[in-house]
Amino acid sequence: MLRPPAMSIVSLGLVAIATTTAQAPVDAVYYGGYLGNVFHYRVREGESLLEIARRFDLGFNQVTAANAGVDPYLPLPGTLVTIPTAWIPPELSPRPSIVVNLAELRLYYFPKDPDDPLLSYPIGIGDEGTDTPLGLYTVDRKSINPSWHVPASILQQRQDLPPVVPPGPENPLGSRALHLSGNDILIHGTNRPWGIGRRSSHGCIRLYPEDIVRLFECVGRGTQVLIVNRPVKVGVRKGKIFLEVHRDGNYQPEPGEVLHQMARLGFLTKVDIGLVVKAVSEKRGYPVEVTSIR
Repeated sequence: MLRPPAMSIVSLGLVAIATTTAQAPVDAVYYGGYLGNVFHYRVREGESLLEIARRFDLGFNQVTAANAGVDPYLPLPGTLVTIPTAWIPPELSPRPSIVVNLAELRLYYFPKDPDDPLLSYPIGIGDEGTDTPLGLYTVDRKSINPSWHVPASILQQRQDLPPVVPPGPENPLGSRALHLSGNDILIHGTNRPWGIGRRSSHGCIRLYPEDIVRLFECVGRGTQVLIVNRPVKVGVRKGKIFLEVHRDGNYQPEPGEVLHQMARLGFLTKVDIGLVVKAVSEKRGYPVEVTSIR
């Protein structure tokens, strides 16, 4: 995992406002962990936000949400952009396990040894109509240089494709694949890295080519995989409260809903309501402090 400057993991008491469908948030869940930090970077000549996202192991969605108003394809050289390499992990899961949060288009791997660092990678997920399904799965098997057996639904749309695409540069599965139980969904590499951080697949979960190699080495057969949708997460560190809000096509959190959850959890008197409203409205996709200065 790429570690930006001063990257650390700190034990925290955290709260997640959770959604599993397009409905309003349900019961909050307490868990622990905080990964990374936020810093700034000056755009170099000829760079786009796509190259910058990959350099810092971010998805396209993360770097564009954090830099609203910056042209993602032709940013001006010298522009100071935010590198949002900080996250509140979505669950404290059994170890080892993988948690995929569709709302933030990111995957988390909790290694077996709690002293080992939590790994986090950007992903591409299913496009509209071929959404990546929520649920609890396990890794059934692992494949190196897998062949792609093209689903019948895709063959109907792409009659130029053969029934089986062998390993190589034209194979969308990349060099590694983790096969999940219960359906045809895979966690795999890609031959189109610019689709990471986007809805770009037919339901599978895609990683950058370099990230799938690292994850593949860590994950064994039988590892639990939990796929969730958490557009809003709240973290508490040393008495300071942080709010992480993501853009999600199926559910758009409202400030009132988030404030209601904070009131139920006893946080309402500890936060600045204006900062909460601002964070929910801006949806920057990384933790921002909303602690009241009173």
